[in-house]
Amino acid sequence: MSYYPGGDTAATPLAFNGFDEADTRLKTRRGRPAWNETAQDELADGQRYSTWPSIEKGCRGPKPYPSWLIEDAAALDTELGILKTGKEGDVFLVERATEARSALLAAKRYRGREHLQFSRSQAYSEGRSARRSRDNRAVKNNSSYGREVAALQWASAEWTYLRRCHEAGIPVPYPVQIDGTEILMEFIADPQIPRAAAPRLQQLSRNDPRLPALWDQLADAMEKFALLGIAHGDLSAYNLLVAGDRLVVIDVPQCVDLAGNVQGLDFLHRDCVNMCDWFTAKGLPRDAEALFTSLLASMFA
Repeated sequence: MSYYPGGDTAATPLAFNGFDEADTRLKTRRGRPAWNETAQDELADGQRYSTWPSIEKGCRGPKPYPSWLIEDAAALDTELGILKTGKEGDVFLVERATEARSALLAAKRYRGREHLQFSRSQAYSEGRSARRSRDNRAVKNNSSYGREVAALQWASAEWTYLRRCHEAGIPVPYPVQIDGTEILMEFIADPQIPRAAAPRLQQLSRNDPRLPALWDQLADAMEKFALLGIAHGDLSAYNLLVAGDRLVVIDVPQCVDLAGNVQGLDFLHRDCVNMCDWFTAKGLPRDAEALFTSLLASMFA
């Protein structure tokens, strides 16, 4: 299956119109090399050339880039399978590779208007708005155009929050790039099975010896969220990954502005209750009210 960013994941295979076998040179513009994709051989299903060279700098992840990130124009992206499905979009496992090295990425693709069943509550996005009033009306009326605008808004929100969280030291997947409604991010692997996704916190058994350390990492992450003036808004054991001894927060497009959203503190309190209840049920008692009070103190210190 081929994919065009911002479009339907069921798009037809990549076509190379006007392909000229004699034109295999690297074309340049203003003295800088620009990779000419149309001069290359056709790709297999599920493959495309790396979109990194065509992405604007503002749509790339924060510097310094991690050592595993591949910037080569000649790299190929190969879709290896699906990691997660949802009403708003799907997450795919993608390998970006050159002849010398490769890196696994998670590609989150919000669906186009033809297949979108957008269900994110507008309570999360209170305080956010599109620049054009027409877009705001379309989203509110849930028209087909409005659902497409909503998908772009949520993809943009997730990208922004991933960057902010990463730069604040919150353990989230490194955001590689955004292209329309597709976000490429670091693939969080199971250290024991490199090509398998890390398990969710929900999968840990009662009295797992890692629970105390994981709680400490979670409390630290929640404090850093609060210091940014945001709450995750939908925090649970299902959107926390455990990569060995490391906790990683995922699914952040619904992050709530604690100052701009009148329900912000309610979402923060719910996050505290959800996580404290889960750890208590696993044999590590934790007090939601004490955690909530501590986070408020951090916010207003």
